[in-house]
Formats: sequence, structure tokens, C-alpha cells
Amino acid sequence: MSNGTVAPTYYADFGGLEGLKRNVKANDPKAIRAVAQQFESLFTTMMLKSMRAAKLGEGLGDSQQSDLYQDMYDQQVALKISQGKGIGLADMLVQQLTRAGAAKAAAGAASGPSAVGSAAGATAPAAAAPPAVTDAQKISFVQQLTPLATQAGAQLGVSADTLIAQAALETGWGRHVPAAPSGNSSQNLFGIKAGASWSGASTTALTSEYGPAGAATVSQPFRAYSSVQQGVNDYVTLLQRNSRYQGALGAGNDVSAFASALSSGGYATDPDYARKLQATAANVKALRSAAAAAPLKLSAGLPMASAAGSS
Repeated sequence: MSNGTVAPTYYADFGGLEGLKRNVKANDPKAIRAVAQQFESLFTTMMLKSMRAAKLGEGLGDSQQSDLYQDMYDQQVALKISQGKGIGLADMLVQQLTRAGAAKAAAGAASGPSAVGSAAGATAPAAAAPPAVTDAQKISFVQQLTPLATQAGAQLGVSADTLIAQAALETGWGRHVPAAPSGNSSQNLFGIKAGASWSGASTTALTSEYGPAGAATVSQPFRAYSSVQQGVNDYVTLLQRNSRYQGALGAGNDVSAFASALSSGGYATDPDYARKLQATAANVKALRSAAAAAPLKLSAGLPMASAAGSS
């Protein structure tokens, strides 16, 4: 096994992930193989984590930071294994998924037009919860967004890490970006809504809004951009020109002041938004320190998944 790191493109490139999902539904053999390898990688990671946890006690050099590096290394090992022959699990899954796809196609053909609506009372299977974002994937998000956040931060007088934290909070570290009508990412990292004054492209997505009765999931229009750069530029313009957010400008490294100004200005309806942003900013700083101490060559594509944020 070589020592080169493996870019977790199945996770960090969410435009590719959406295409992969479509290809799986179309029973594409290559897409099925890719999904099986991803599952095997996750399984291998969990297996390595369980093996690490089985040690009898803490070693002299053990610490939270060393555990983080070990976890990141294990993820790379798992990815590397899954890209090769693997442990055999992917092969079994390919066979299973292929048979399942063939059976579904056969069932659809057998049902014919007369079967439409026959399953109206059936309960749809619950969607599987997405895997939790790992520290390595968060570091990838931080590193890739840093150049744009640095540029935007200089214009707003705000720390780049604070802006990265807000993008991470709004999108779940790049996993939940509203999808454009074309099915591609809207490139809206800051969850900016498309109000009456917005004349550009937009898309509709579900998001959580808070009111007197608590949180509720509603459909809202969001701005859509042709690139991440355009989205970041629009975010800077929004904060500079909207009088509600003037208190956030020039906050520098004071995350509390920035978060409080955004929250009081109505950027989000979540009453706990300011605290969440401060906690995410602290996480960004810790991850940046860890990455500086043990740099990894992570994915080159900025995560752009599809779902909703808030503004």
C-alpha cells in the first residue's frame, strides 16, 4: 500500500454525488461499484475505530489531538483500501444492488399502467440518515473556502475563520446547499434568501424557520449563483449595503460581536443562532490548528451539496 492520501471525492464533491445518485437509480454498473466502495470505506473506518477503542488503557503519548490525527489517518487508510481490491464487502454489495435493480425493473414492467395507485396505502421506507461529517472532511471544507473567506473578510473587516464558520453552520459543512432548478448546486453557501428585491436566479428549498410555536420546516426561495465566488461576492454586498447588519462590519476576530449583530439584524430566525455560530467558529480554529500540525492532501473540490440553509 502506498503512502499517498486519497481524496474523499464521494463526500467532498457533492455535485458529483448528485450525479452518482442519479446513475445508481439508472442501474449504472460504475455508479453501483462506486457506492459499494463508499460503503466499504465507511465500514472499514468503523472497524478500525472499534479496534482502536479496544486498547487496555491510555498510552504515554495519547491525547485528544493524537486521537484526532489517528482518526484522520484511519479514514485515509479506509479510503485507500476501498479504492483497491478492498475486503470483499464491496463485491458482495455490487451483486446485491445489481440483483435488486433488476428485480425492481422487472416488477415495474410486470405492474404495467393498470397498477398505478395500487400502493397508495403503502408506507415508504424511511430514508437512511447521512453519515456524520468527520474532522477530516471539515478540515477539507475549511482549507478550500479559506481563499474566498480571506478576500471577503478583508472587505468586511471580519476574520476569515468567522465567515467560514457561518458557511459551515448554514450548510452543514457544505452538505446542505440549496439545489438550483437544473439540479446542480446553487453555490449559496450563506443561505441567502431570494426576496422581492432579488432579480437573479433562484431556487426553492425546505428550511427550518423559528416562530412563537418553535421550529417548523417550510419551503423558501433562495438565491442561486453561477459560481461560489459570485455567491461570496453577493454575501459581502448584502452585509455592506443592508443597514440591519452594519453592526457586524469591522468585528475582526470578535466572533461574539459579529454573531450578535447578525442575529439582532434578523439574518436567521433561530434564537440560538449567535451561540451556534460562536461554537462553530471555535471548531474551525481548532481544526485549522490540527491541520497545520498534521497537514493532509484533501479533496480539491469544494463541497456543494443540495438542501437548504437560512438567512
